[in-house]
Amino acid sequence: MAINVVMPALEMAQETGKLLAWRKKEGECVSKGEILLEIETDKAVMEIEAPGDGFLAGIKAEPGTEIPVGQTIAWIVGAGETPPANAAAAESGRRMTSDVPVSGFTATAAIRTATEGAQLSPKARRLVREHGVDIASLRGSGPGGAIVEKDVLAAVKSRSATALPRAQLTLSTVAKLMAERTSQSWTTIPHFSLVRDVDVGALVQVRQKLLSDLEKIRGVRPSHTDLLVFLVARTLATHPLLNASWTGTNIRYNPDVNVALAIAVEDGVVAAVIRNADKLDLGDLALQRRDLAERARSGKLLPAHVSNGTFTISNLGMYNIDAFHAIITPPQAAILAVGRIADRVVPVRGQPAIRPTMTITLSCDHRVVDGAKAALFLQDLAEHMHDPKALVARVDR
Repeated sequence: MAINVVMPALEMAQETGKLLAWRKKEGECVSKGEILLEIETDKAVMEIEAPGDGFLAGIKAEPGTEIPVGQTIAWIVGAGETPPANAAAAESGRRMTSDVPVSGFTATAAIRTATEGAQLSPKARRLVREHGVDIASLRGSGPGGAIVEKDVLAAVKSRSATALPRAQLTLSTVAKLMAERTSQSWTTIPHFSLVRDVDVGALVQVRQKLLSDLEKIRGVRPSHTDLLVFLVARTLATHPLLNASWTGTNIRYNPDVNVALAIAVEDGVVAAVIRNADKLDLGDLALQRRDLAERARSGKLLPAHVSNGTFTISNLGMYNIDAFHAIITPPQAAILAVGRIADRVVPVRGQPAIRPTMTITLSCDHRVVDGAKAALFLQDLAEHMHDPKALVARVDR
């Protein structure tokens, strides 16, 4: 029985998807679980697996086409079978729906060239995606002429050495979406910001104390970001307006504290979400954060990993930035911008002293949060950072 291949809905409210590439040719044998095609949505680029065995037939869409969700784009048929004359004739057949298995990568350069028939090692295929290399230009040095890692890297190096600056940069869908949403947020949300310098000496000490314990018990070394997410999440639990959302006409209180972390990737920034962060112990939180960061940088985030955030943290401390103002991610009510930890001269009991200090900047949507409530949140967060032992009191064994 023919399988109707349609443009799947991989996200809530998704109306269309862009077909990037077919990974199988017309008439080619397809096995269930093989990657059949690549599509691009508002948030992610996805590799779509074949839902059954057969032969790819009746391809109706070409790469680069924007296709409505649910529209037939091809068929998988049995031996000697032909595609139905129209979709209505196959209503009794099985459909490939939004439940189709996917393997996704977010905010990374997708392959824009035909890849059909190429013999690539898994690592070479990943590098081709990351660097946008034209497979037709590659000569394989692996067994049987297969394209391997060094072939792709040589092509990237050669391209870099000969490439001339381009007058115009073509943005990916993800980069365009980020630009549009950032502009919309900045021009439609009444932002205001509160800035505070925090002595993080106790935070640094607690992390050092927990490093060996958590590494032995949980196999993870918590970062300063992990501790910050831990403290922010628990502070949000007692300040629900900072965890709320603006619906367009009123305020919605979110029942869960889902902290999104801004992570830099090749095409821009992706916000990976740690769900129910206020209920996680530090070890579990650190493991989740590490997994999301690895997925983001290797291009394996799925829509579920980047949706339903209720508050965002953007940390540029690793780039030696002292302080900055971040732009709110709608419909969230606030975002916390985090600078580096630096030794500064500060007054301690009336005397100058050198203390590790961090500047944190809270940007808020004034339609949801007023200055006083935002200041109280920042005050409580600073107190937790001054004395994190009260919250990070136990390592689960």
